[in-house]
Amino acid sequence: MSTIIIHHDDCSRHDPGPRHPESVQRLHAVLGGLEDLCGLELLPAPLATVEQITRVHPDEYWALLKSSEPDEGHSGLDADTFMSPGSIDATLRGSGGMCFAIDQVLSSQAQRAFCAVRPPGHHAEAEWAMGFCLLNHVAIGAMHALKHPDISRVAIIDFDVHHGNGTQAIFEHNPDVMFVSSHQQPLYPGTGNSDETGCGNILNMPLSPGDGSAEFRKAWHTLGLPAVHGFAPELILVSAGFDAHERDPLAQLEVQDADYHWITREICELATDCCDGRLVSILEGGYDLKALASASRTHVQALKASA
Repeated sequence: MSTIIIHHDDCSRHDPGPRHPESVQRLHAVLGGLEDLCGLELLPAPLATVEQITRVHPDEYWALLKSSEPDEGHSGLDADTFMSPGSIDATLRGSGGMCFAIDQVLSSQAQRAFCAVRPPGHHAEAEWAMGFCLLNHVAIGAMHALKHPDISRVAIIDFDVHHGNGTQAIFEHNPDVMFVSSHQQPLYPGTGNSDETGCGNILNMPLSPGDGSAEFRKAWHTLGLPAVHGFAPELILVSAGFDAHERDPLAQLEVQDADYHWITREICELATDCCDGRLVSILEGGYDLKALASASRTHVQALKASA
């Protein structure tokens, strides 16, 4: 079965402002890194439905978010998170693309999927936008998957350099979803201590500034991947942030392209063992354009090779 790429040009309309690190150039870099890879099918991301969104985000939050989109210029939701005309459609394509990709995988139309969308999502809490994120796409996707009659357990793997505080907060009392994260600490948003375990479904593996390939691979090999295997998920979702890369300006880890290939291959093997290979990945962070292009390319190459 094919590996599919989910994207929509609406994701380019979100503009958080000049010199903001979460720029449209990030998406151009990702798509440019993928453009000469053979055997990939590019499919358009639909808009998420209100029903899909409100399984995670309350009606009141969704109404507030819609009302915060300006007719022109920018509006700020916090010190880092801004909206522009087009931001709502962009983030709806992110969540809708995630749900669509899950449907494609669960219906055996594809085995692997990568959602090349923006803005990112894993910092968004149920009732709060933060960290460049408006809607929590991976959480919306997990709740969408759990409505499928064959899915009762979903694992979310997050290797973004920043802890996915929103995803953790949304699921920390939900035993049907496991959340496993590697991330730099100390670093924004200040969460993700190893003693944050939810209802036994949360595993945080903080890494120290300067840690690189050896520490990253050891954490996932000895802790993260075995924990996911023991959970026996029926679907694996990946918050694929590439800002742990050694070139990234917003953090101080030293992860390299080869490590992203390794972790993706390991996750694919885990998916094959646990859930008939069903795996959907979505773009989160990554703010050096050259590193983002190369790391996302090697991530998709590994997805494709294992499908």
